[in-house]
Amino acid sequence: MKVALMTAGSRGDVAPYTGLGHELALAGHQVTLVTHARFRPLAEAAGLGFHPLAVDPREQLASARGQGLHRSRGSVGKLARVVSLARGLVADLAEDLLTAARGHEVLLLSSSLAPLGHTIGTGLGLPTLGLYLQPLTATAEFAPPVLGAHSWGATPNRLAGRAVSAAVDAIFADTNRAMRARLGLPPTSLRAARHTREHQDWPVLHGFSPLVVPRPRDWRPGLRLAGYWWPHDSPGTQLPHQLTDFLAAGPPPVYLGLGSATVPDPAAVSRTFVQALRTAGLRGILQRGWSELHAEGEDLLTIDEVPHRLLFPHLAAVVHHAGAGTTAAGLRAGVPAVPLPVQFDAGFWAQRLVTLGVAPRALPLRRLTPTPLAAALREATTNPTYTQRARTLATHLATEDSTAPVLSALTHLPG
Repeated sequence: MKVALMTAGSRGDVAPYTGLGHELALAGHQVTLVTHARFRPLAEAAGLGFHPLAVDPREQLASARGQGLHRSRGSVGKLARVVSLARGLVADLAEDLLTAARGHEVLLLSSSLAPLGHTIGTGLGLPTLGLYLQPLTATAEFAPPVLGAHSWGATPNRLAGRAVSAAVDAIFADTNRAMRARLGLPPTSLRAARHTREHQDWPVLHGFSPLVVPRPRDWRPGLRLAGYWWPHDSPGTQLPHQLTDFLAAGPPPVYLGLGSATVPDPAAVSRTFVQALRTAGLRGILQRGWSELHAEGEDLLTIDEVPHRLLFPHLAAVVHHAGAGTTAAGLRAGVPAVPLPVQFDAGFWAQRLVTLGVAPRALPLRRLTPTPLAAALREATTNPTYTQRARTLATHLATEDSTAPVLSALTHLPG
C-alpha cells in the first residue's frame, strides 16, 4: 500500500514517525514522510520516501512573531499567539500536502495536520487515519494538555477541551474552505466536519503508552492507544568518541536539554544549569538544541543531536523541557527525570512524570533558579526510589508492540 505519513512541527513532532514508517515499510508498505524540508535526513536514514513542506519551523520560531511567544503569560495567551502564527502558515502548506497526497492510497495524519489532511483525503477519495502523539480529544478526566497539567473538574475539563478544538479549527478555517472549493466538496465548517468525524467514529491511534496516560474512559471507541512510536536509529549508529570518552571519565552525568524549545536568553539558562550541577556535585551534558545552550569545563560537555536511545541509559538523570518525545525517551531508558516545562503540553507530561514517581517535582523553566534545580537533582540522583520506578516502567514499555495496531488499522480502512 502506498502510504503518505504527514506531520508538521518540531523535531519531536517528526522523529517518532520515522520509526513507525520504517516498521511499516518492513511490513511491505511504501511509505513517504511528508514534513518540513529540514527533516529530510531523518526520513532518508529510515529508508522512507520524502516530500518536503515549504515552511521551516525553526525559522518561524526565530522570527519576530515566533519570539513573541516568550512574552505571552500563561498557556491561554501562548495558545492564542500560536493560533495567530499558525493561521498565517497553513496556507503555505496546503499546496504541498495536496501534491503529496496524490499518488498515494492512504493518508496517515498527525494532529498538527489532521483537519486539512482529512479534507484532502475526502476530496481525493482516500482513506485517512489519525496518528496523534498527545491525548487531544476532550475528556472529563483531565484538562487539555496544551493548557497545562491541572484538572479543573469533569465539566470544565470537557468545556476547555472543546474550546481548544475550536481554536485549532480556527487555524485551518480559511485554508480548509479554499481547499474544499478546489476539490469540489460542498462548503461546511470545520466544526461540522469534526462532528461528522466523531459521528462516523473516525479512527485515531495515539503514540503513547497506557502505562503513562491511561485511556480516558469517556472517549469514543475509535480513539485508541497504540504505545510509543520510537525514532528510527540506523543500525551501527554510535555515540561520538568525545561523548563516550566523557562518559567513561567519571560517574554517570546528568543530561540537560530543551530540545526544539527556544528561550530568549540561552546564556542565562546555561549558567543556571551549570550552577545547579556544580552545587549538586554532578557532571553534566548540555545538548545545544534549538535554544543554543552551551557550557565548558572538565565536568561539562556540550553536544549536538545524538540518539537518546544510545545516550540516556548511561545517565544519572535527565533534565528536559518535558516535550512528549524527550519524556518518552527518558522513560524508555529507565532513568529519573527533572522536567522543566516550557509551554503547552509540557506541563501535562511533566506532571505525568511526577505522578508516575520517576521525577521528584516539575520546575517551570520561566521561574527556574539554580537552588531548586540543584535540590531536585540531588533528590533524583540519590533517592533510589526514582531509579527503581523508572527501570520498572521501562521494562514494561519494552514489551509493547506499537506498530501492530497501525498495521491492523491499515487493513481495516474503508476503500
